[in-house]
Formats: sequence, structure tokens, C-alpha cells
Amino acid sequence: MSNIAKYSDQTFESIKHVNEFGQEYWFARELQSILEYIQWRRFHETIERAKLACMNSGYKAEDHFADVGKMVAIGSGTERTIDDIMLSRYACYLIVMNGDPRKEVIAVGQTYFAVKTRQQELIENYEQLSEDQKRLAIRNEMIAHNKSLAQAAQMAGVETPQEYAVFQNRGYQGLYGGLGMRDIH
Repeated sequence: MSNIAKYSDQTFESIKHVNEFGQEYWFARELQSILEYIQWRRFHETIERAKLACMNSGYKAEDHFADVGKMVAIGSGTERTIDDIMLSRYACYLIVMNGDPRKEVIAVGQTYFAVKTRQQELIENYEQLSEDQKRLAIRNEMIAHNKSLAQAAQMAGVETPQEYAVFQNRGYQGLYGGLGMRDIH
């Protein structure tokens, strides 16, 4: 497993919380631990740089960084409130981008967020398309997948048009519960 997959699957997403409205959020204290910051003071400096980046990007910091208190046990059955911050995904992204680049987890996190950001952009772009544009986009994607499948079939020994037709028909049967091309067209 790559470091990026390990970071995304086992680390960042594991501390994600979801409120009653389905909105994702993270707690800064939990993120601090994952990003290997020992002192809150040092991590808080990174958060402040991230807030500044947020504001310089034209967003309201309070929309992405919400100050909250958190009860923690201090021994003898007593608790006290410590400062924490509820973070949006964008806030986490900014924190990682402003983190200490000497830390491997920060470097991996920066790559993780670059990939996730691109995935989200693609999803948002797709959602803005008309139905005809969506069908065309799906069709173009299917063309690319079919070309890849044809190359894989050729590498597996499928050479003649008849062999390729059998290969295609077996694919239909696998997808459509045993129905061949003639049965579904």
C-alpha cells in the first residue's frame, strides 16, 4: 500500500465526524496527533497560517474554523475544558498545506489533498453538465474503457474478429445474467 493510500484510508478519514445534517468535520486536536505535532502551541501556529490563507483566498475563516471547547479527563474523575477547533475539509487542506514540510506525513497529506481536490473538481464539473453532455461524457469514458479492454483481450490471445465477438458476447453474458448480445439488443 502506498503512503498516500495509507494516509487517506487509515488516517485522515478515520477521524472524520459527520453531523446530523450530513456535513463532514474534523477536530484540530485529533488532526494534530495525526500530523505528528507534539505541542498544541506549534500546531496552533500552523492553524493561524491556514486561517490567514483562507481569508486571503476570499473566504471567511469562521466558516471553516469554528472554535469549540472539549472536555478532557485530568485525573481523579475530574474534567476540564480545553480549546479545540472544528474544521471543514477545506480547513484541513489549508492546515496540511501550511504544515511543516519536513514531516513525511505532511508531504503525503499534501499529495492526498491534491488528489482529493481534483476528484471533487471533476465531480462538480460533471454535476454542472446538461443531460446530453453527461451522456456524451459517459460515452467517451466507455470508449476509453473499451479500447483498454480490447488491448487486454489482444494481450490475452484474442486475435481474430470471431474470437473478439465471442469475447464481447461473454462480457455481455457476465453483465446481463447470462443474456448474450442478441438477447439484450
